Amino acid sequence: MTRAARLVAACLLPMLVHNAATAQTSPPRRTDVPRQAARPAPPSGTIQDIRVEGNQRIETGTILSYLLVQPGDAFDRDRLDRSLKTLYATGLFQDVQLNRSGNTLLVKVVENPIVNQIAFEGNHKLTDEQLRPDLQLRSRAVFTPARAEADRQHILDLYAKAGYYDATVEPKIIRLPDNRVNVVFQITDGSATLISKIVFTGNKAFSESRLSEVINSREQRWWRFLSSSDEYAPEKLAYDKELLRRFYLKQGYADVQITSATAELSPDRKSFFLSFTINEGERYRIGKVTINSQLRNLAGDQLRDVLQMQEGDWYDGDAVGRTADLIEQEVHNRGYAFVEVQPRVERDTKNHIINLTFDVGEGPRVYVERIDIVGNTRTKDKVIRREFQLAEGDAYNADAIRRTKTRLTDLGYFQNVDIQTSPGSAPDKAIVTTTVAEKSTGELTFGGGYSTDAGALLDIGLSERNIVGTGIAASINGTLAQKRSSIQGSITDPYFLDRNLVAGLDVFFIQTNYLGTEPYDERRQGFSPRIGYAFNDHLRQVWSYSLVNRTVFDVSDYASPFITNEAGTTLLSQLSQVLTLDYRDSRVDPHKGYIVEAGADFAGLGGDVNFLRGNMNGAYYFPLEKYLGNPDWVLKVSGSVGYLDLLPGGREMIIDRFFLGGDNLRGFQTGGAGPHDEISGDPVGGRFIWTQSTELRYPLPVSPDLGLTGRVFVDVGGLTQAGFRNNGGCVVSSTQNCVILQSGTPRVGAGFGISWKTAFGLINVDLTPFVYKQPGDQTQVFRFGFGTRF
Repeated sequence: MTRAARLVAACLLPMLVHNAATAQTSPPRRTDVPRQAARPAPPSGTIQDIRVEGNQRIETGTILSYLLVQPGDAFDRDRLDRSLKTLYATGLFQDVQLNRSGNTLLVKVVENPIVNQIAFEGNHKLTDEQLRPDLQLRSRAVFTPARAEADRQHILDLYAKAGYYDATVEPKIIRLPDNRVNVVFQITDGSATLISKIVFTGNKAFSESRLSEVINSREQRWWRFLSSSDEYAPEKLAYDKELLRRFYLKQGYADVQITSATAELSPDRKSFFLSFTINEGERYRIGKVTINSQLRNLAGDQLRDVLQMQEGDWYDGDAVGRTADLIEQEVHNRGYAFVEVQPRVERDTKNHIINLTFDVGEGPRVYVERIDIVGNTRTKDKVIRREFQLAEGDAYNADAIRRTKTRLTDLGYFQNVDIQTSPGSAPDKAIVTTTVAEKSTGELTFGGGYSTDAGALLDIGLSERNIVGTGIAASINGTLAQKRSSIQGSITDPYFLDRNLVAGLDVFFIQTNYLGTEPYDERRQGFSPRIGYAFNDHLRQVWSYSLVNRTVFDVSDYASPFITNEAGTTLLSQLSQVLTLDYRDSRVDPHKGYIVEAGADFAGLGGDVNFLRGNMNGAYYFPLEKYLGNPDWVLKVSGSVGYLDLLPGGREMIIDRFFLGGDNLRGFQTGGAGPHDEISGDPVGGRFIWTQSTELRYPLPVSPDLGLTGRVFVDVGGLTQAGFRNNGGCVVSSTQNCVILQSGTPRVGAGFGISWKTAFGLINVDLTPFVYKQPGDQTQVFRFGFGTRF
């Protein structure tokens, strides 16, 4: 019998006895009279007192407050039943009984225990800190079996999200004095639930191997132990479905449908089988492209330069979206504040042609009423607001919102940036809410590796990119290497004086041990304050001043007299500027666009050397995805030119000159190409340098998860004007001056290489077996670089 049944029986027993006695003395019922519905018996007796028993922690008054009856009320079975359920619903009691003793209502309770502490055992894949935050049970909370079961399921869900679907969790209860318990969740992690097979059904235009490269999920392979791409997650499956749809739209399949994307768990719960069903439809080409402008004094033909497609191209859904955005941006740049661009697609299913019309009209007049920022517990509001490309009161601009999100993400302060727009206090007003999730911006890094230029190296650094939420960055870094050791400190304020100014200071000590590549060693120590500003999103300029003490020492006895004469210490006082025009799509991994840098150095504000040195560098990236179907195909064409002009007075130093070879001309040692001493063969540099490089980057025919990319390159360069004033005071004998061998003939290096992005760092390997050199040049067929931080 349940507790509720016992309560009802106890309360109604006297009434049942009385009714039974009455039934025995009453005359029999007539069976020919229709029976009426039975009426509930009226409550019998009045509650004179309520007594609570068994409570230890919970006050009697608290228990009485949950009852729906009080002294003076009748023993109403319905109200007593609801009182019983109310007490159970509080979650405070393990057992509750309501009994009647004469005219007294007895409330007997057994309290649920209190949780003393929560512990986890056996969890190796997820830490206690990852499991604990969202548990319902916690210290000093009331324990109930329902909460323990809910927490068990929550832990299983966390393991499932981490890819461990065969994990087991069992809560154990350890009872303590004073009605307290310890709750221990005994966990068996199990093994990661990986993807054993991925299949595609309905694909005709593309092979399974090609579609497998499109999605993020990967089949289990031994080399993916450093990746999570072969681990199943429901959200990854939904994302893969969208990636497939976008891929087909990009290739011209405007009617494509990904009809299903399913995941089936194996019976042993250790692997998943993914299946995608595709209805490709027909492939379409672009027909007529029209820009229909409804704006005053702006014809559609004036906007055709921003079109990302032309008649006869395969239809590309991404290009349509990019074109609409570019048209909107171009119209904004022409001074129209409220613009709306709507692309219209007209299918010619018979001829498999899509005609496109971009309707350009005046958009709704909406202004930014307020900008709210949420989630920045550390970063100051002004650090976020200064990245906004619009202000409160400005006309709403979707392109400015997108650029703002990009700028906030590029700061590196936040794990996630989300900008949403909601209606304001009037139809023509909008509220922009920016929600950020902050991440750690401090780093203590240790690293090691090897490079051809520096040799084996050990690196340690301490940095903070967002000091106390102000956006100021500071770092100190030390490198100990075979050929080049250094310690450097830096601090940078990206918005100095809350203006569009980047101000910073660098302090450094660098010692270069050339280990046979040069007949001397060099030491530099000094500081360099700098300040810069951005004219717009693409053009910026940085000015700096450097005061550097340079020492040339450990000069070889067999070194060129040009070098021997430079042994000792000189002071460099130099003013520099760099003007940068950057239209690349990414500063980290560019695929299209260009960058041009113009730099100038003036030495002569005191110090021992006087010169004017200029240089210009540029690079253009040509995306080949349109022709080869893969964004990793990129052609890079770059070049540089530099000139050093000596000014009257001061010393002329080899270490201020340009050198050719190494990073700027592969196939030759650092400084190994160009003018050199006739007798010793030591490089002496030059005052005029030029280089040009053509490099094709391409994906290797291996799984993209390996992080391997290939390249072929041709580097060309020249270095001239190596003569010194008064021959640098260099003489071989009383009758013979030193002689420098130099040639204006270009040097050429051609070869191939690979880059490997690993969890331990980036590995670069270049082989340059084809070189065109001049007598005395020092070649280097193999270059290798590896470094990591952890």
